[in-house]
Parts: sequence; structure tokens; C-alpha cells
Amino acid sequence: MKLVSWNVNGLRACVNKGFIDYFNEADADLFCIQESKLQEGQICLEIGEEYHQFWNYAVKKGYSGTAVYSRLKPITVRYGIEEDEEPEGRILTLEFETFYLVNVYTPNAKRDLTRLAYRLEWEDRFRSYLQQLDKLKPVIVCGDLNVAHQEIDLKNPKSNIGNSGFTLEERGKMTELLDAGFIDTFRHFYPDRTDAYSWWSYMPKIRERNVGWRIDYFLVSSRLSASLAGTHIDAHVLGSDHCPVILEIAGLNE
Repeated sequence: MKLVSWNVNGLRACVNKGFIDYFNEADADLFCIQESKLQEGQICLEIGEEYHQFWNYAVKKGYSGTAVYSRLKPITVRYGIEEDEEPEGRILTLEFETFYLVNVYTPNAKRDLTRLAYRLEWEDRFRSYLQQLDKLKPVIVCGDLNVAHQEIDLKNPKSNIGNSGFTLEERGKMTELLDAGFIDTFRHFYPDRTDAYSWWSYMPKIRERNVGWRIDYFLVSSRLSASLAGTHIDAHVLGSDHCPVILEIAGLNE
């Protein structure tokens, strides 16, 4: 099974920069999007009829939002942790026979860290939610988690200590999540790889010089470790300030 996750930073803009070509080329069983920045009815893509589509829109127009294109028909779909508690459209959960898929766009603490307290509280709720799901069946989590976990996960760690996305508090919450029974699949395969990033600033020459951060992830329940078949980052794919990340997994009987 092939899964793709991509923060498109505005799907309408990304469509004009090659999204459909990449979607078709990827040929994924599950294709997850963050930061769709859409309201219902604002886009109609020519995607194959074999895909079921699920969208979680933010109440605020042109903001946040998640979506999943799935060849597999889910048993249930949940929008947010609780249906009425996620007005920013950040979480979309699809339940399948042998696993849960959770597509997430984690809140940004903001450059001045004014949203850090909210972010940390949100992290605790999200971790608890994943643990509840994990008691029922294995979980695959994908999306923009808005944190570089280790120094190896960004180009300039020393100068970014304390900045949004690399505060000790945010990194600590990622550690707590992994310690709760989840695997960072990229580090599972590539524990020491450097210069592997999924996000770059729009500042001139930053992406060309690969001055980036790895903040887009696939996490899985620890008991799925034997099913992991491979992962990679499609850093060459443009269209957004993020690039797609991919997970190959076997043995889920779907």
C-alpha cells in the first residue's frame, strides 16, 4: 500500500503548479493533503473515479483544512477529535478494517510564540486521541506536524533553538508522542540521514541551497514496524513550500 502526504499550502494555487500531474504519477492508495485553504464547492478536480474524497474545511475562509483521497472505502470518517471542537479543519480520521488513518495539520506556534500555549494543550489532546484509537487497532498518522524533532531535522539547528517549530516544548511533545507507542518512519529507515527536508522558506535561494526543515511525517503504531516497506521524501516536487512525503506499507489486508 502506498500513502502520500503533502502540505499543498493552498490547493488551488498548487493545482496551477503541477498538482494533478504529481497526483497521477504518485498513483497512491491514500493521498492526504494539508492546508487545502478551501471551502466546499470551491474546486473540482479531475481525479479518477476510483478515489473516495473526504474534506475537513476550516470555518475561516482560505485557511487550514485537510483532505484525503482514498482508493479504499472507509468504515467510518471522523472530522476533528470531536465533531464540534475543531473549527480549523485540522484532523481527518478514516477507519479501515485493520487500521486507522489520521491526517493532521498541527497548529503553528507562530513566530512570536503567541500560540505556543494553545499548541501544547492541543498536542496533549491529540496524543490522547491517538492513544485511544491505538487501543482499538493500529494507527497511521501523517501530515505537517510543524516541528523539527531533532537537530538533524533542520539545516541550522543552533540558530533556530527557541524558534517556532524548534522550541524545547514542541520537540518535547513530539518525544512524548513517540514514547506513547509511535514510530517516526523516516528515522526508522534513515536514523542518521542529514539534509533530508520537507519544508523550505520562500526566501530567495533557500530551497536551491536546501536550507530546510523536516516537519512532515508519517508516524505509525509501533506494532506496525514489521509491515514498513519503505519511505522517502519527494524533495524535487515543487508546487508548495512543502514537498510530498511517501510511505510504503504491507500486510494491512486492504
